[in-house]
Amino acid sequence: MIYLDYSATTKTNDEVLDTFIKCSKEFIGNPNSLHELGVKSKNMIDSATKQISNLLNIKENEIIYTSGSSESNNLAIKGICEKYKNRGKHIITTHLEHSSVYGPIDYLKENGYSVDYVKLDSSGQVDLENLKELINDNTILVSICAVNSEIGILQPIEEIAKIIKNYPKCFFHSDMTQAIGKIPIDISNIDLVSFSAHKFYGIKGIGVLVKKERIELTPLIHGGKSTTIYRSGTPCLPLIVSISKALRLALENINYKYNYVNELNIYLKDKLKEYELVKINSNEKSIPHILNISILGVKPETMLHALESKGIYISTQSACSDSKSKSKAVYALTNDNDISSSSIRISLSHLTTQEEIEEFIKYFDICYKELTCLK
Repeated sequence: MIYLDYSATTKTNDEVLDTFIKCSKEFIGNPNSLHELGVKSKNMIDSATKQISNLLNIKENEIIYTSGSSESNNLAIKGICEKYKNRGKHIITTHLEHSSVYGPIDYLKENGYSVDYVKLDSSGQVDLENLKELINDNTILVSICAVNSEIGILQPIEEIAKIIKNYPKCFFHSDMTQAIGKIPIDISNIDLVSFSAHKFYGIKGIGVLVKKERIELTPLIHGGKSTTIYRSGTPCLPLIVSISKALRLALENINYKYNYVNELNIYLKDKLKEYELVKINSNEKSIPHILNISILGVKPETMLHALESKGIYISTQSACSDSKSKSKAVYALTNDNDISSSSIRISLSHLTTQEEIEEFIKYFDICYKELTCLK
């Protein structure tokens, strides 16, 4: 098996899984209980939270544990707009977001909020001048992902944050699901940040919303304090400790891992450029972990299943997207129906080997020749 769908999810690190099992067995008390077992569990969660705060250079009380990035995005977007609805009802976002950003924004549109989509430049990055034109005193939220999940385009987050700082009634949310654990990134100037453990070799079902201390939210889940007043429910100690462990391991030697993935990406991209009907959609602004291509005239699911029959696993769009539609992100970048209707995503990891890339190229060549001859 050759797995090249790391942007959809990753295999759980053995050390992380061991931590989860150990915590499940040894810390059985409810962290909210007052007895000794509860206190021990709470202390373990506090220790994990402290580690995350140190790793990301944030305060401990700025960490909200969620079930994953989808919940974090919903809590950030709905929570801000509900809490501060008297400040304004204008939202700015892009055509490069995950469906868990579009979902709550569409919900808010149905409830009286107006939404603008900031223009992109030729490389797919936010047009900063257009952002300045769109933002106004009625703008309550700007939500822009750090890294697009399909093409891998990295946004100039720091420059965006500086623009938003000029509007004290406006908050900046960034979905960093495809960034945290893959690239060095500073979140100090961002109001709200979403990420999920399973994107960096953690366990599915646990994520984080970083909410700066000065900000309040209306919760999605009411019912009393947990680790925070913003998300009720019995804290899942094993998952919380495991995401702390996964994050620490992901950030170790992060520059070395990045450079290794970059070398694989360059090699693979050079090989794929040799095919006449292949269009490389990822560009110089994309992180190397994501390589999006289109095979003109070939349906994405057809190539996916052809490679799957060879034991190779890639994806078409983001795993949460409507696979029957064209890629919104690729269309936003290319403005081309053919390219956006035939795109596939190859996602790499520091665990990917050169041998796996060679094997992929071998079988890609076979599948390409078979499918393009069928046209």
